[in-house]
Amino acid sequence: MKSIRLVLVAVMAIATSVHSQVTDAADSNDASVAPETSPTAARIVGNIPDGTPPVVLPKPGFVVPGKDVLDTTTHQQGGRTITIQRIKPIALPPPPEPAPPAAEIDAAAFDAQIAEYRAKNPAPRVLFLGATVYRSKNAPPRTLVKYWYGQNAEPITFWSSVDFALISGIYTFVDTDSHLHGLFLMWGNVDIERTTARLASHGREYHAPSIPEFPTGLATFIVVGKQPTADVLVPIQSLHDIYNSEFNRLQTAWAGRERARQQHDADLKANPPKPKNITLNFWRSESPAPANGGAN
Repeated sequence: MKSIRLVLVAVMAIATSVHSQVTDAADSNDASVAPETSPTAARIVGNIPDGTPPVVLPKPGFVVPGKDVLDTTTHQQGGRTITIQRIKPIALPPPPEPAPPAAEIDAAAFDAQIAEYRAKNPAPRVLFLGATVYRSKNAPPRTLVKYWYGQNAEPITFWSSVDFALISGIYTFVDTDSHLHGLFLMWGNVDIERTTARLASHGREYHAPSIPEFPTGLATFIVVGKQPTADVLVPIQSLHDIYNSEFNRLQTAWAGRERARQQHDADLKANPPKPKNITLNFWRSESPAPANGGAN
C-alpha cells in the first residue's frame, strides 16, 4: 500500500507546478529576453498551459417534485441557508453481485509482463526543483535553483539565466538522453527594487544575493559549490536547451496564463464569491441492503 501511495504522489507531481509568490513580481513576459536558438533533441511532451479555461461539463440536475417532499427544516449558517428535506424513498438499482474470487497470480509471469511493459513504456523520472526568480529594472531575470536529484544525495544549487516562470509551463519533457521526465517545480519571484523599498519603509535593509554574470547568447547555468557528474545535469541542460529553442512558445503561453490570472483576480474583486444555499435530501429505508450483494 505504501508503494502505491508513492506512485500516486509521483503521478500527481508530473502535472504540478506550484507558484509561491515571494513578493510583488514584475511581468515576466516583459522582462525576459529571447536567447539565441539552437537545435536540440530535448522536447516538451504535450501542450503548454496558456490560460485557456478547461472545458467544464455541466452537472446533471436533481429536482425533487414538491409532492415527494415529506418534511423540511432550514438552518442559517455562514450567510447561507441550509435546507434539509426528507423525501419519499427513491428506488435504487440492486447492488451488484460480489465479484468471483480472484485466481492465483503467477508472480513470475506478472513480473515479466510488467518488465515487458516498462521496456516499451518507460516510467517518467520526476524532476524536483525549487526556484526563485530575481527581477530588477536594470537587468534580465536570473534564477537561483535547487535540484533534488537523488533520495540521499545533497541537493545541487545553481544560478541560471533562464526565467523559470516560463519553465513552469513545462509539465513533462524528454531530455537529450531520451529519458522522460515529469517536472515538479516550486517557484517564486523576488523583485529586488520593490523588496528593497518595502523593507526600507520599515527601517530594514534587503541584501540581495550576489548574482553571477552570464554571457549573452544561449541561456545557461552555473553550479554553485561541488560540481556533480555530467549525467546528473542532463535534465537541467535539457531544460535550458528547450528554453533556448522554444522561448517564443514558452513566453506566449506564460503571457496567456498571466492574462487569465489577472482576469480571474479582477473578477473575484468585482464579484466576490458569496455563500451558496444548500439543499440536502434524504430518505429512510425500512430494509437494509443485502450483505453479499444482489436483491433482497
